Amino acid sequence: MNYLKSFKFNCSVTLTLLATLTGFSQEDANATPTVSPAAQAPQPKLSLEELVVALKANKNPESMLKEQEALQNYLKGKLGREVKVIIPTSSAAIVEGFANGTVDVGYLSSTDAAKNLDEKAASILLIHLRNGRPHYDSVWLSLFEKDYESVEDLKGKPVAFAKPSSTSGFLIPVRDLHERGLINEKVGLGDFFSKTIYGTGYVSAVEKVLSGEVEAAAVSDYVFLGDKYLDEVQKGQLRILQKQGPVPSHTICYRLSLSNEDRDVIKSTLLAMNDDNPELRDNAFNGPLIEVNPQEHLKVTREALEIVARLDEFGSGSKDGSGGNASSKTLLIIILVLLGIALVYFMSRSGRRLNS
Repeated sequence: MNYLKSFKFNCSVTLTLLATLTGFSQEDANATPTVSPAAQAPQPKLSLEELVVALKANKNPESMLKEQEALQNYLKGKLGREVKVIIPTSSAAIVEGFANGTVDVGYLSSTDAAKNLDEKAASILLIHLRNGRPHYDSVWLSLFEKDYESVEDLKGKPVAFAKPSSTSGFLIPVRDLHERGLINEKVGLGDFFSKTIYGTGYVSAVEKVLSGEVEAAAVSDYVFLGDKYLDEVQKGQLRILQKQGPVPSHTICYRLSLSNEDRDVIKSTLLAMNDDNPELRDNAFNGPLIEVNPQEHLKVTREALEIVARLDEFGSGSKDGSGGNASSKTLLIIILVLLGIALVYFMSRSGRRLNS
């Protein structure tokens, strides 16, 4: 009898222990993992009350307004701060905004970026890739039926550049002309080409080719290869005469007076667009965003800027679009007029002497 009671007691204790152990195992299995204080630390936030982002105006104004609103909403949601996306009429306004602190981030060409870095106002935060490359090409476009094979064939012909500030539409083509030995200390642009005209942008330069005013125009390759600038009818009348480059891709710059913490928050937020919203990224910034060495990225652009700065020293060419040295012509005219006046004066004196 005692043996039976002892057996029941032992069984009861054993079952209790098993139940207890089983309960602990279930609790352990269902328990929420313990998170370390470091892992619970909040992500860094922007110290700015409002972020001002400037986009370079280089496309259809209506489409840019859509990108402006979409980018504004995206960044506002990610940063938890007020965001203002502006589209200045010129890149000079963005440069000035960096200097006076009214612009925090700006989307600029490599030429504008080089000027900013040289003026110690801003630096490159990110760049975009075009077709998987950190650069693209400049091209000379001519009419499809023209039989030109290279820029050498344009000697003595009228041409158009996109505008004097354009990287792909002026700086890189001029660098290429210099590297080929077509312009130098003895031969200027006005000597090599019969006339050089400057447009107000890519389309205006191409339109001068289509109208027959010039034989070729220097623009970006995506003007012809893409679908944002020319329609199919226009492209059907044109062909790429020559490519030159590389043209460093456009940059996203930040003002140097930003704190390192704010800079890093902005950078990580923009990089997140690669995964979160590639469509908006492509519309606003033309491709995947990556980090680069600013000095290396702008090397070719700086070389081109140095050459352009010396253009007035090359040959007798001038940048007035007339194909000659305007100041020399003016001086010659003045001299001829003075000689004419002197000749009339002396002839009149001689006549009076003869009459007397």
